[in-house]
Amino acid sequence: MGLRNSAPLLDAWIRDITSERFPFQIPGHKGRIDLTGPVVEGDIPVLPGNHPNRISPSLILEAEALAAKLWGADLCRFGVNGSTGTNHASVMAVAGPGDKVIVSRTLHKSVLVGMVYAGVVPIWVRPEINLQTGLPEYLPSSRLRETLEQHPDAKAVLIGEPSYVGTMSNIPRLSSVCHQYGIPLVVDAAWAAHFGFHPDLPKNPLDEGADIVVTSAHKTLPSYSQASFVLAKGDYVDLPRLNKAFDSTQTTSMSGRILASIDAARALMQRHGAELIGPVIEATAKGRQALREAGIGVIDGQFIDPLKLVILLNQTGADGNLVEAELLSANIDLEMANRDVIIPMITMADTPDRIANLVKRIIELVQKHRGEPRPVKIAAAFSIEPEVVITPRDAFFAPYEVVSGSDAIGRVSAELICPYPPGVPVLSPGERITESAMTALLEARDSGIRIAFVSDPSLLTFKVLRDN
Repeated sequence: MGLRNSAPLLDAWIRDITSERFPFQIPGHKGRIDLTGPVVEGDIPVLPGNHPNRISPSLILEAEALAAKLWGADLCRFGVNGSTGTNHASVMAVAGPGDKVIVSRTLHKSVLVGMVYAGVVPIWVRPEINLQTGLPEYLPSSRLRETLEQHPDAKAVLIGEPSYVGTMSNIPRLSSVCHQYGIPLVVDAAWAAHFGFHPDLPKNPLDEGADIVVTSAHKTLPSYSQASFVLAKGDYVDLPRLNKAFDSTQTTSMSGRILASIDAARALMQRHGAELIGPVIEATAKGRQALREAGIGVIDGQFIDPLKLVILLNQTGADGNLVEAELLSANIDLEMANRDVIIPMITMADTPDRIANLVKRIIELVQKHRGEPRPVKIAAAFSIEPEVVITPRDAFFAPYEVVSGSDAIGRVSAELICPYPPGVPVLSPGERITESAMTALLEARDSGIRIAFVSDPSLLTFKVLRDN
């Protein structure tokens, strides 16, 4: 694609890997692939000094400035710890110990960990749930306003847009409500790096009034795993504080290869984004239509990411776990699969033929496994009303004990418990383990969903806070 002349980190990385080098610095493999094999090939470190033609702090600043200009941000930082590390930094940038933050319950577990780091008090708000799909839709601005009226001392609002299933809220309305209270809107837009690069796509949340936008370059753009970046505007955000928080959440041994891949993806989208994404949007729409014509449900509509293909199986009676197993046997990996929902991840790297072939195969497998229709079941992460007893930080550091599942009901959870994917908590540290939460978790486990971030994924035992 000829991106080197407009991507300084990519240019420096290519220069490094094509030059004869004699490194006496980390990493320890020294570029030799005869020791452990090609797994280390292309692994270039960030040099500690300011070298104009090597991957160094000064060149990173140059690449980040180019990204900030493209997205209209006052600040952009490239991260190598995924959106997880960037979410940690964003929470610490807007609130501190004892401060209240309004938090959408659809947010990723990394935001909860960020709240532990920051010591904040979460005030949870729930999005609307579509009863026909059992999945989240949007956070009404009226609900956010009511919550802020009850908690006018909140320091920020944290939301995830789009959701894991591609549904979206009205960012301009939500940001307007936040700004009326003089606080920032922080958006975990991990799945939205492609937004704004085609007329049929939503705008980037920063263009719609968000103040901090966290994005995973590796999820929807052609970047290495762990590649992420954060965009911010300074009207409602202390940018030096965000910088300080960001630096505290990143390794000091950053991967030059990951950083260069972010720079390359930025240059690619700036030059060719619309032409690359357009055919994929069209092919995904055709795939949805083919699924509908085969009697298979999909999520669709105006407020859905056009590249998100969410397939609903409850009306077909087919088990998504069985569909996934057959696809895996053919070396076809899905982003997510459980009994009722399967999500193949579609990006600009896919081709129309590849998408059409996948949809055809899914239709064949669903027809093969058709059975009695099942009632819609609201996912556990979206159906439980949390009962907060103490803050996540206090619970994280509190003494705990291990009890049986039957003895855990009524106790306060000492750990984070998430069906994964999508990694949205059913229980967070400091929340009471209610009977409804326990039932939802057990049903999720029994339907084949992995229970993550918990010491006992079988849910036979739980870590709970010790009774004082």
